[in-house]
Amino acid sequence: MKPWLYDILACPIDKFFPLELFIFSFETTDDEFKEIITIYEERDINRIKDENIIEIQEEKGIFYIKDDIVIEKSSVDNYLNSIISSIEEVDNIHDKSTLELSKRCFDILRGELKNKIAKFAEISINEIEKIETIFPELYFLNKIKTETEIKTGLLFCGECKRWYPIIETIPQMLPDEYRDEKAEIDFLKTNKDLLDSTFFKQDLKPYNI
Repeated sequence: MKPWLYDILACPIDKFFPLELFIFSFETTDDEFKEIITIYEERDINRIKDENIIEIQEEKGIFYIKDDIVIEKSSVDNYLNSIISSIEEVDNIHDKSTLELSKRCFDILRGELKNKIAKFAEISINEIEKIETIFPELYFLNKIKTETEIKTGLLFCGECKRWYPIIETIPQMLPDEYRDEKAEIDFLKTNKDLLDSTFFKQDLKPYNI
């Protein structure tokens, strides 16, 4: 599961959004996270532009932007609002994996990157030519959200207290009657140590241990 998918997932039972995401493991390696961080820190605008992730178009004097997160071309203000919303979703992500660099990436998203993009969003639309100054931030966000892969984890609805496993990159979001009680209890037991004890004190549905 790509972290970007989390931006649009709601609980299938009560339609609650946003869910909480607990990451247990990644298919993405530490070396791959390191490469993303390195390109971000080097701030090589030309290298970033060569990947064509962030596209800017001008039509009749109006600028539009799109990327792998905001896939429909949008006015600058709408684009930045969508990007900021995507960053804010990271507050509901809990990285319980063994990868130190993945944790660093989420810390960057919550901290310096969020602050810089929010500050940039306050400038005049007439200063669109300055958007290249945040290309490293936009590149970093796109890479983390759309190219990294969560192998195992858990999605949790704070409204109805249902949880849904992520197994072999696929979120298993089935109605209760189609869920495999034994397999899912085993999943909870296997990953018990990655979750806070208070998590299991809730009225978890459809199963608890």
